[in-house]
Parts: sequence; C-alpha cells; structure tokens
Amino acid sequence: MAQGASGKKIIARLWRPIIGIIALALIIAWTGGFFDSKVPPGKIRHEKGEPLSDTAELYTVTRGEFAPRIDVVGTVASEETIHLSARIPSYIKDIFASAGDAVEKGQVLITLDDREIREQLSAAQSQYRQAEIEYERTKALFEKTAVTEQALVAAESMYTSSRAGVEQVKVMLTYTQITSPIGGIVTDRRVEIGDLANPGQVLLSVYDPLRMRLEAPVPVRLIDKLRVNQAVEATLERPDRTFEGTVTEIVSEVDPATRTQVVKVHLDTSSGKILPGVFGRLWVTEDPRPGIVIPASAVYRVGQLEMVLVVEENRVIRRMVRTGLRIGERVEILSGLQEGAVIVLHPQIRG
Repeated sequence: MAQGASGKKIIARLWRPIIGIIALALIIAWTGGFFDSKVPPGKIRHEKGEPLSDTAELYTVTRGEFAPRIDVVGTVASEETIHLSARIPSYIKDIFASAGDAVEKGQVLITLDDREIREQLSAAQSQYRQAEIEYERTKALFEKTAVTEQALVAAESMYTSSRAGVEQVKVMLTYTQITSPIGGIVTDRRVEIGDLANPGQVLLSVYDPLRMRLEAPVPVRLIDKLRVNQAVEATLERPDRTFEGTVTEIVSEVDPATRTQVVKVHLDTSSGKILPGVFGRLWVTEDPRPGIVIPASAVYRVGQLEMVLVVEENRVIRRMVRTGLRIGERVEILSGLQEGAVIVLHPQIRG
C-alpha cells in the first residue's frame, strides 16, 4: 500500500510539467505553420512601371532634321559712350551730375576754378586796349607822314597779336565748363569737388541709352553663319528677355588665344531699358542636321540624372536619357530614346 501511494504522488508531481511541454510544442508547431495548407512553389507575375493615367498627355518620338542654335556669351555696351576730361589743369569747383543722372546735350556737368584764367583775361584785355590806342595813334601820324611805314606795321602787328591773345584766353575760359556732348545717362563719376583735374584725366562718362549693342566673341567656326545687317536674337540677363538685333560689325581680327572674332549687334531698345555691362547671349543658328528632338517639358531631373516616362503596354516606365542642345521649347536627345517611342509630357512625379 505504501508503494502504491508513493507512485501516485510521483505521477501527480510529473503530469503538470509534461502537459506544459506538450502545450508549448503545440504552440510552436501552430506558429510555424505546420497545421496550415502548403502553397506549391511557383512564380508571381510582376508588372513593371505604373499604370498610365487617363489624363496623361502623350508624345510620339520622331526623327528629323533640326537646326541647332549655339549661344555665344557677350556683354552689353553703348554704341556711343563719351569720356569727359579737362583740357586745362585746374581744381574742380562744382559738379552738377552724379552717376545714373539723365542729362541733355550741352548741359554743364562740371565747372573748374577759373580765377587764374580771368586774371589772364583781364591782363590780355588791358594789353589789347593799349595796343589799340597805340595803333590808332601811329596810323594818324602815318597819314601825316610823321612816322615811317615800318612803325605803322609794328603797331598794327602788336594790335593784332594782342587781340588774338584776348580771344585765346576767352577760349581757355570756356574750358572751365565741361558740358555733355550728347543726351544720355551719366556713369563712372571719378572725381569730387576740390580734386585737381589734369588734362586727359577722365572725370565722368556719358552714354546714350537708346543706342545699345551686344559685343560677343564668336568662334571662327561660326563666323560664316553671320553677316552684316543680318537679323539675330539676343537674350539678356537683365531684363530677362529676348531682344531683336542687327549685326552692325564683324571685327576682322582673330584673337589668337581664344580663336574668336568680336561681333557687334545693335539691340532694339523699344521693348525695354538696357544697361551697359549686362550679361547676354547671342544666338547663332547652325546648319540643319538629323536627330531626335522632343519637347523639353517631357524631361525631368532626379539629382544629376535626366529622365523621361516611356509608355509600354499601357504602363509608364522611367528611362534615363542624355540631352544635347536646347532649341527654344525643345531639346535634343543624344541617347536613351528611339524613334517611335511614346513618352509622357509634363510628367507628375511622385516621391
């Protein structure tokens, strides 16, 4: 009896852990999918790209001839720019214009200290009056045969010389007023009141804003595409627009360092104000050549990569392309697209 009771106690102590182990094994088997039905191995179909939107605007790529346009960088300048300088050494007394001021032809811009010249004029006039009196007296005596002809000639010479001296000082007096020779805009003011103005020293400049041109160094390989009086287009940085122009001069000298010739293009200023020194581009059209050109609106960027959306089997697929020259609203495709491909215009790219 004692042995039977002892066995029952051992079994009672062991059945709970055994049941726990069995339950744990069942949980592991269930979570591992041992009780689920198995799916046989196979391939899942994957469709590349994204569905084509019903509102997408499409374009079929074609190959044809196009005339590429090359942009040549240049700078705007005035066709008439006057650099004003003094003709006599003197200190600046007054300045009546600053950079950016509009001035009229003949307007006084700078006056110089004229006190020394006025003293010279006073002395010259006094000498002239004395010579005139002496000449009149000698002439009266000559008529009375009281003096020789040689004395009359000497008096007349002194009279003429002193009169020329007065006129010369009067001309010098006009040099103390520096006027604008043209109507235009003042630029590059280099002096202030009290500065010493020396002959040949540029004091300020005036340019004509109605006569502006673009000066561009054109490579010699493109010079044959331009001729004098030819109508061309130029795009400026400020204002940001395209201006009509006319070639007025092609400099015959070739720069040996850059292999370029300067081409000067007169710009039509009726469509906007143009400032000198503005950056611009002269557009030169090359000979037609075959190639693929698509609307620029079809190309978008992902970092440094150029991409388009190509339509295949009613789905859109991203494709990398390499572009070349831009011709207005179109762009040349060097690689990545073939004739007949259908692409999406104005692609809506989702992140």
